Amino acid sequence: MNTGHADIAMTLLNIFGVLTTAVLLAALLTWGERRLLGLWQDRPGPNRVGPFGLMQVVADMIKLFFKEDFIPRFADAPVFLLAPTIVMATTLLAFVVVPFSPAVGVIDMHIGLLFFLAMSALAVYSVVLGAYASGNKYALLGGLRAAAQTVSYEVFMGLSLMGVVMLAGSFDLRSIVMAQENGWFLLPQMLGCAIFLVAGIAESHRLPLDLPEAEHELTAGFHTEYSGMKFGLFFVGEYLSILLISALVTTLFLGGWLGPWLPPLVWFALKTFALVCLFILLRAALPRPRYDQLMAFGWKVMLPLALLNLVVTGGVLIWRG
Repeated sequence: MNTGHADIAMTLLNIFGVLTTAVLLAALLTWGERRLLGLWQDRPGPNRVGPFGLMQVVADMIKLFFKEDFIPRFADAPVFLLAPTIVMATTLLAFVVVPFSPAVGVIDMHIGLLFFLAMSALAVYSVVLGAYASGNKYALLGGLRAAAQTVSYEVFMGLSLMGVVMLAGSFDLRSIVMAQENGWFLLPQMLGCAIFLVAGIAESHRLPLDLPEAEHELTAGFHTEYSGMKFGLFFVGEYLSILLISALVTTLFLGGWLGPWLPPLVWFALKTFALVCLFILLRAALPRPRYDQLMAFGWKVMLPLALLNLVVTGGVLIWRG
């Protein structure tokens, strides 16, 4: 009986620790991104509020909390309020299947990878419902863009991961990590990793693929009518998506927590941090494509490459087997 209570307590501790850490890191990433962009662009970034500007995060949170909680009179209020919570809920739910170390992780699922893909697909409802409920034509255009972009790149994301599934023989993320004891999947699945990264950028609406939010033409896109903490949920959801995609790339292609000398959790954190920096550097380095170019690139380049990677991986495994 005591053992059962101890297991329940450990599970609850893992759930609380993982989800709380994810939200806190997403908030801190708003400061980290501006500091790194400042470093690469030869300017200081936020450096006035607190040591190294760290209290800028707190200042931003206070500002969002005290902004007017405005709902447009032409909006569908219940759906308008629901939409920002969906992106937070689906992204946090996706974190529960990520194994951070042999001892840290919420749950091991035999279909963990499929669960992640399902949660990332459900996130599109957030932007579509938010855009529809706003009653704003620019928001609606952004929502339609987001739907088309997310659904399209979800196809390539799923196909890019099937090579990893074939190599590991499992959809369980912990089993995929353990299958990389003799070598990361990055080398045999370099093309799959590149496709997954591009699809992850498109899924999280990050520059240069933030076309659903393109301020130069849509005045902020699907969240044009949002303010205060409702806008804050969309904003934090984007940074949670960055952390989630980086954690998944680490798990699927970079051996997860595996590595010499350092503790497993430290290895996982270092690899994920390097990928987050890559996300930020891409924002600073690349221009936006046009929306038609983005969609054409997906269906005319990404899809054939994902299918090619799948066929070649299957062929090599059959030849070896």
